[in-house]
Amino acid sequence: MSTIVESREAADAQASVLVSAWSGRPGSLNALIDRVGGVDQVGINERVESLRKRSIKRESKLWALDLAIRMIDLTTLEGKDTEGKVRALCAKGMRPDPSDPAIPSVAAICIYPAQIRVAKDALKGSTVKVASVATGFPSGQTWTDVKLMEVRQAAEAGADEIDMVIDRGAFLEGDYAAVFEEIVAVKAAAAPAHLKVILETGELETFDNVRRASILAMAAGADFIKTSTGKVTPAATLPVTLVMLEAIRDFHRRTGRVVGMKPAGGIRTAKEAIAYLVVLYETLGPRWMTPELFRFGASSLLNDVLMQIRKERTGRYQGPDYFTID
Repeated sequence: MSTIVESREAADAQASVLVSAWSGRPGSLNALIDRVGGVDQVGINERVESLRKRSIKRESKLWALDLAIRMIDLTTLEGKDTEGKVRALCAKGMRPDPSDPAIPSVAAICIYPAQIRVAKDALKGSTVKVASVATGFPSGQTWTDVKLMEVRQAAEAGADEIDMVIDRGAFLEGDYAAVFEEIVAVKAAAAPAHLKVILETGELETFDNVRRASILAMAAGADFIKTSTGKVTPAATLPVTLVMLEAIRDFHRRTGRVVGMKPAGGIRTAKEAIAYLVVLYETLGPRWMTPELFRFGASSLLNDVLMQIRKERTGRYQGPDYFTID
């Protein structure tokens, strides 16, 4: 654990250096983005298809399924969310299968800011984190001072992690400085919570834009970069995730800074989750195979993983109604 803490402290220090280097210098920032380069779309798709076909042994599969659970941000982001629903989700996150104490807890419960205190109380004494969306989620179409107020209130309410959305309109207009400066301001307002920056890749139109936005978010101090809100189609895909993982790899090589990754939206099966873990391992290696650096944003994935674990252990499938509804 000390190594993880030290690496995060070093990352924060390096982020401060990056902010000092580029904040207030739009020309320098634009030069950075211009140097990012394009993405070979054909190569990305071929690489994903190659990795998707990888098979793993039973022992490795059980390990991967256990890891997938520990990486899940169990999520409810609906207008009809109630205190009872959030408490039930927290109970599910702490004990995904009450009949099997060997099943680990999830990484975090992801909810709207109004439910943070409920989740903190429900998760008291557990290792499960509270993650809250903010900054006018999911569109981000509001004033920056309103976004910052929401972030500060989320941090004060006890959020361990805050998931913000970038200003996609500003990014698509080429106003990279505005996007960068807003992330920097949100990072400061969120402290001490860790910051996940949602790119909403389904609205960025091209792999080139996904790579540019990834580098921009990391340069501004993101602790994680995240694909999607889950409210836009397409959400997470393996090709987009590979583009973002390669951006993390290249950013780490250039700066030494370690940044996490969170694909979110549309990941529903254990088979899909394992494919993401294969792509993660082959791109970033074993260092990133931890909930500290990789998460799944999901609401329905957990039950399918539990079903697969039961099948691997007993040789037969358990009905989906055996597990509680997320």
